[in-house]
Amino acid sequence: MTWETVIGLETHVELATRTKIFCSCTTEFGGDPNTHCCPVCTGMPGTLPVLNKKVLEFAVKAGLALNCSITRYSRFDRKNYFYPDLPKAYQISQLYLPIARDGAVSIHTDAGDKTIRIHELHMEEDAGKLVHDPWADQTRADYNRCGVPLIEIVTEPDFRSADEVIAYLEKLKETLAYLGVSDCKMQEGSLRCDVNLSVRPLGSRTLGTRTEMKNLSSFKAIARAVDYEAGRQIELIQEGKQVVQETRRWDENKDASYAMRSKENAQDYRYFPEPDIPPIELSEEYLESLRAAQPELAEAKRKRYQAQFGLPEYDCRMITSDSALAAFFEGLTALGTPPKQGANWIMGEVLGALSARGLEPKAMKLTPPTLARLIALVGEGALNRNTAVKVFEAVFDTDADVDAYVKTHGLEQVNDDGLVREICAKVLAANPQSAADYRGGKEKAFGFLVGRVMGELKGRANPKRVNAILKELLGQ
Repeated sequence: MTWETVIGLETHVELATRTKIFCSCTTEFGGDPNTHCCPVCTGMPGTLPVLNKKVLEFAVKAGLALNCSITRYSRFDRKNYFYPDLPKAYQISQLYLPIARDGAVSIHTDAGDKTIRIHELHMEEDAGKLVHDPWADQTRADYNRCGVPLIEIVTEPDFRSADEVIAYLEKLKETLAYLGVSDCKMQEGSLRCDVNLSVRPLGSRTLGTRTEMKNLSSFKAIARAVDYEAGRQIELIQEGKQVVQETRRWDENKDASYAMRSKENAQDYRYFPEPDIPPIELSEEYLESLRAAQPELAEAKRKRYQAQFGLPEYDCRMITSDSALAAFFEGLTALGTPPKQGANWIMGEVLGALSARGLEPKAMKLTPPTLARLIALVGEGALNRNTAVKVFEAVFDTDADVDAYVKTHGLEQVNDDGLVREICAKVLAANPQSAADYRGGKEKAFGFLVGRVMGELKGRANPKRVNAILKELLGQ
């Protein structure tokens, strides 16, 4: 029998506000345990939550970008459950009137294009976290994360493979990062995904019993978990056993999941309208102002770069992979840098330098005018490419003046053909065997001769002129 995997996702995204959703505590990641909390976010008696308007703005912006219908009249609800990292024993969320519904995201995989439907997007507060100390055999509660603003994005069960899941999450992460509503750092818990999965015979319209998998901290882990859980359920059914509706935890070290608890339904949480926060009414003017302020997203940029600059699709994907990189590229082109040259430097030297230093693009000090000037010097023949790369490395961390650095270190390219010819003749005279080897068909000998000439000129010669003059003197 052929089986079909049916998957829906619940993605929790921490919003990039400076303060929490219902109080003024910082949302900064880290910090000593229980130092980023107050009576409001820990639910002390007599405290009242007040909605952070930036959270609402970010949620609406995300809903618009994901092609959702924005709910003009929405409200918060209490989701009641006891867990040690939830000090007030309920979470303020949205069930009945979420801020956005009925969205859609287009994805592309090797199997083709597909549209993933979004059931809803709602706002809620995060819980704290439990820290397990195996040495002391203790579990301690850290409430710093309590009240950090989240949006939860719930899809329809439209996924059929791990490839589709990853394509959607990459598109979602890219979109939210371009909007500036989240940094989407999975390693810090800013983007967390729960996978609801069931299997059924291919062609069946009836959904199987689903499980929910948690603790998925990377795209790689999500892909492995999807394949594992689908295989586990199929094996159970083929052995005549039942799939139990439950929440399972993914163990990255064992590459397997294990049962945590039975899967709750909405009625288990005893939802009711949040009495301490009034409903939210949005005007059309407010929505229009946010629509007008939406930035150009990565997919639109890629299409524009291909049409406007004639760049290959691969180049466009690389330079739009981060909004700060795209802004840097546009800064170069605005200064007159040929688009293809700008893209090549970004894909090569810039990304290489960032990777070597463990930096994100937004953290680099190098500015477009500095790199544009360096590229221009190469185009003018004042620097050769190899020397320019050395200058790039020297100025990357400080954004130093390129012209001053070149002058101070005497790196101007030698364009005097007479001098180059003199050095070439000198090298040939000193290396008669290598010259004879080249004339006899040994191409490697030519590379050796070029290297000797460049060495004599301290790497400052124009490589094309060195090659041409050497070949002329060798009679080629």
